[in-house]
Amino acid sequence: MNRLIFIVSVSLSLFMVQCSSSDQRDPAWRSEKKDPFRFKNSIPVDCPFEHVKEYHISFTGRFMNYTNADTWYPSWAQNDTLYSPWTDGYILRTDKYEPFIEEHPGFACNSVDYLGRKASTAQAAIAGNDPLSLEIINLPPALEGNPSPFQGRYPCGSLVHNGVWYYGTYSLTNSGQCGGVGWTEFGPFVGFRISYDYGKSWIETNHNPGNPLFGENPINANIKIGSPHFVDFGKNMMYSPDGYAYLAAHGSEDSLSCNNWIQGDDIFLIRVIPSPDNINNRNAYEFYAGKDEMGNPVWSKDFSSIKPLIKWKEKLGCVTITYNPGLKKYMMCITRGYQITNYGSHYEDDRFDTMILLSESLTGDWQISNYWEKFGPVAYFVNIPSKFISEDGLKMWLTYSANFHSKRMEGNPKGSFYSLSMHEITLD
Repeated sequence: MNRLIFIVSVSLSLFMVQCSSSDQRDPAWRSEKKDPFRFKNSIPVDCPFEHVKEYHISFTGRFMNYTNADTWYPSWAQNDTLYSPWTDGYILRTDKYEPFIEEHPGFACNSVDYLGRKASTAQAAIAGNDPLSLEIINLPPALEGNPSPFQGRYPCGSLVHNGVWYYGTYSLTNSGQCGGVGWTEFGPFVGFRISYDYGKSWIETNHNPGNPLFGENPINANIKIGSPHFVDFGKNMMYSPDGYAYLAAHGSEDSLSCNNWIQGDDIFLIRVIPSPDNINNRNAYEFYAGKDEMGNPVWSKDFSSIKPLIKWKEKLGCVTITYNPGLKKYMMCITRGYQITNYGSHYEDDRFDTMILLSESLTGDWQISNYWEKFGPVAYFVNIPSKFISEDGLKMWLTYSANFHSKRMEGNPKGSFYSLSMHEITLD
């Protein structure tokens, strides 16, 4: 794949806006000032979910950006540290502004072959209790992951439980269809590598893109479990209702629909008791298969019985779920990519939408709280790390990466960069 296609298709056009020399106290990449605002709530008229109106999400105006890379999915380990995958960029200092350099100085990693490196994924520890002053600790080496017969191999579901780190990867390719969002077609979820020492060393999965964990192949049918993410149950899964680790994933049952890293029609739910023996054993998994006549969830070990948890044609995409113990509710973040039409200085048409849904149960009913059009305006991999949720559940930090197509874009909301981008939000 040539350099231009890679930059457009993969999240490589990275982070940073030059700090304003007129305001060194509040540079564009960091803000400690509270300047509350609400991003316009634009729930479409065809939304299939009931609107939950008792919670209004506000941004406090405080934000912080770390590193020149994306794909951050923090998992809160029993040692009180967060651990996360990352890729498509590099790590230098995280305590000051560093303009992005195309040659990738420092420790670099990309999920396709690039600049003489093979496709690989990386990982880091995130230490500290204040999102405005965290320490990002890189954990080399980056691990090569052959994407063949596809073109890219990316991180997804990541969980640290009882001192064991499970780290999943999935495949992507460009088909020429569903353009405007980068990678245009899902390959399958591959499987999990395992670390017993918090990322210092790894045991690779016995699966590969041609022989994936759930046996899916986009030649036969649209992928359903393309990019699964573990439900965040808090520190060491302390709020799991039954000891299972649950994973939410987006995909599609419709062969004519766009189905890729940021587009899908359906959200699916699967579960497994986490252990090194189970995590790469397809027979250990159960798949959400709808509800019975009494409204109780049905779980099946037969993958062909899987049914969507929720559906919304041409509106769903990358999904994460976090349990909020203060509210006693689950919070689902979904991002749908639509288009990136400009790679110059005008971004009026660029559009990724993000929505927030809530439910008292993982299996629903799910209600929508907020729908933000052009959030970022290209924000993705949105999640809510449980470590930073307040005791009453009303304050938390929305975490995402943004604007991989422009490394000098201010972003909307302000402070949305290609990075580990963290923004404080409140519910009122």
